[in-house]
Amino acid sequence: MTSKPLETYHKALAVNHDPAPYGTIAEIGAGQETSRWFFKVGGAAGTVAKTMSAYDMKFSDSIYGPCKRYVSRERLQAMLDKEYDLVVERLDQVRGSGSAFFAFANTVATYNYTKQSAGNGWLGIRFQPGPQQPASQIDIHVVLKGRSGSRDQETLGILGVNLIHSAYFLYQDPLKLLISLMDNLSSDLLEIDMIDFEGPAFTDIDNRLMALYLVKYGLSRAAMFNASGKLVQPSDVLYKKSVLVERSRFRPPTTLTMNILDRAYEAFISETDIHAEDVMVLSEMTLLNLCDRDAETLERDVDIEDYLHRAEILSALGKNVLISSFGEFYKLSQYLFAYTNRPVAIALGVPNLLNIFDERYYQNLEGGILEAFGKLFRNDIRLYVCPMLTAEKNYLSLDNVPIPEHLMHLFMHLKQNGYLQHLDSVDHSLLEIRSDDVLEKIRRDDPDWARYVPPIVFDIISRQRLFHQSGR
Repeated sequence: MTSKPLETYHKALAVNHDPAPYGTIAEIGAGQETSRWFFKVGGAAGTVAKTMSAYDMKFSDSIYGPCKRYVSRERLQAMLDKEYDLVVERLDQVRGSGSAFFAFANTVATYNYTKQSAGNGWLGIRFQPGPQQPASQIDIHVVLKGRSGSRDQETLGILGVNLIHSAYFLYQDPLKLLISLMDNLSSDLLEIDMIDFEGPAFTDIDNRLMALYLVKYGLSRAAMFNASGKLVQPSDVLYKKSVLVERSRFRPPTTLTMNILDRAYEAFISETDIHAEDVMVLSEMTLLNLCDRDAETLERDVDIEDYLHRAEILSALGKNVLISSFGEFYKLSQYLFAYTNRPVAIALGVPNLLNIFDERYYQNLEGGILEAFGKLFRNDIRLYVCPMLTAEKNYLSLDNVPIPEHLMHLFMHLKQNGYLQHLDSVDHSLLEIRSDDVLEKIRRDDPDWARYVPPIVFDIISRQRLFHQSGR
């Protein structure tokens, strides 16, 4: 994975020179940027059966059927359905024995000068890995960061070539396929915040792992999957939703972990401007909480098996999971408010609150902690703070948390204005639970650990023997 990626020119040429790939490229919203590459490099007659762009809504509806939103996965699916079926219907008898058919489609909105809004869109490919083989499909959602329509168009053209090339040459190695989507691109130009693999070519793929890889390899700052393990597109899930987030390692989720989230939810929906049916609840894990540190190299890496154990349990609990690279809470806040204008709440304990007030985390900001707090608390947000028992059995809450004296005025301002709220409704008998202690008991096969986790968690850990390895 350290080898230099192929240039876009050579990727398009490799597809054109391969006798198998043959199909349609349909693009809406930016231009025929992807198809242009295949014509530019030469030899496209052996790859492209048809290109098209149906920009007018009536033309688009007449071809693909009506759609509420033209930049949507629904429209992408309609395009792929229509174009792939046409390729097979018209060409299978005449060249099906030697061709691996495909339909590539995208529907995007590039940078909007009038609204000063970033572009986004959906790209997908349905393809046969080889002649006469059943089709599989890859869908991706992209957030465009170019400050002009022309820059976004260039980005989409390269991304489209990367997707078509990787579908045929890398489908047997999904991680390489994923990473190759950013070849000749950068995170300054786009983020890929959702990817979905479907079909017989991808039966062994765990999309929860793909969510982790999107973040780990810098394709996106965050990715989400639902309780069924299916990746979801954040802007669709969070749009006009109030959001409640619990940040934790979930290693494992304890009775206290779940109690904090339940009590925070009750407090959240009791507020006058929150409607229970409009609340999206997220269990968030950051990359830092998924990493182990090697004492010799001081390098961090994600323990994949350990991560999948946590994901398995959260799915069993029916949780929507957010994987993020947001070490600082203000980055999490900014991310969520980019997708919703409704209230946001974060459930946390005293240790995380103390981290928020630790000025070391803001040395890279010109305005230091004041700038960070301006970003964290600028919108309709509240932090529900669960009390804790220290190792010395001291009770800490918002009433006596040891905030540095020179920051106490800032702390009191946030508290008095409702940004920091007591979560005193938690079951105080659970405050002695420490997830690290529970994990150690699991690894020692100490049956006492069962007392500290919900029954569902006990059942799945016991049946699948999760977390029993000693770890690094």
